[in-house]
Amino acid sequence: EVCKKIFDTYHEKGGNFYDTANVYTNGDSERFLGEYIADKRSECVIATKYSVNQSFAEVLSGNNVRSNPNAGGNHRKNMVESLDASLKRLGTGYVDILYVHLWEYRTPVHEVMRALDDVVRSGKALYVAISNTPSWVVSSTNTMAELRGLTPFIGFQTRYNLLDRSLESEIQPMCAEHGLGIVPWSVLAEGFLTGKHTRQEFSKDTKREGRVAGYVNNDKNWKILEEVQTIAKECKKTPAQVATNWMLQRPGITSPLIGARTLEQLQDNLGALEFTLSKEQMARLDHVSNPAEWQFPYDAVRGLPMFTGNKVEMLERFRPMTALGTSKN
Repeated sequence: EVCKKIFDTYHEKGGNFYDTANVYTNGDSERFLGEYIADKRSECVIATKYSVNQSFAEVLSGNNVRSNPNAGGNHRKNMVESLDASLKRLGTGYVDILYVHLWEYRTPVHEVMRALDDVVRSGKALYVAISNTPSWVVSSTNTMAELRGLTPFIGFQTRYNLLDRSLESEIQPMCAEHGLGIVPWSVLAEGFLTGKHTRQEFSKDTKREGRVAGYVNNDKNWKILEEVQTIAKECKKTPAQVATNWMLQRPGITSPLIGARTLEQLQDNLGALEFTLSKEQMARLDHVSNPAEWQFPYDAVRGLPMFTGNKVEMLERFRPMTALGTSKN
């Protein structure tokens, strides 16, 4: 009942992009989504993923089950079987985007791209994308696809938020060079950037400890949250809306993923579309959240004006990288 209200509101507000995966809630996510879009399929953009073993949830829960070695990975057999199972749960003949969920370093690049191209040519997926993968993999796969006339990746899904801007060193410029849209997850850093919880509350929440410990036990992150809260008061918006609006203005971002569990959370998320942070406010957030340092060769970017001449203009799509590692926080 709650899920349907959330989906109805999202749809009424013009939302039409839905992201899921074969293993989300052990397949129930795809089943529910399939039921919901049954009478509106053509206006929806459906993305699902394969790679993760179907018995993943069972193994994590400690159940003594036999793990099918062929039901995970990026190889052709798992791709075909996983996609067919997803289509059955979704109740549709095709998905708009099929994601490689992660890179498992075992299946050859050519096998993955050849099999994905076959899937697209079969009509079971219109486009292919990839997530949670090193940038060198995408550069290799898309270059191969271009040279061999195969279907390239058109999107990249990864973690990105004010507390974790690591994608800006290499993933963002890679996506800009290859023309991939970026679809970030964890926009609110597991809820940290909502500002609804204190340090003490986080320390008592054992269910979230593993996921947010890296955020909570870092004094700089609390400084970032303070700036987010200050700007939220200036705008008369919520911290979550400010953090999301910052994300929406970052180069290359196509559509941040939101994972609202209540109608109120969804409405709060959608409120981020109703205003625009000023350049001054964006600069403050960029400054307070800027990584203190980057490893070589990324830190060499700071010396580009000296190396190439101060009057040499950086291409707009690569400009975010030039500001990395300049924060003194």
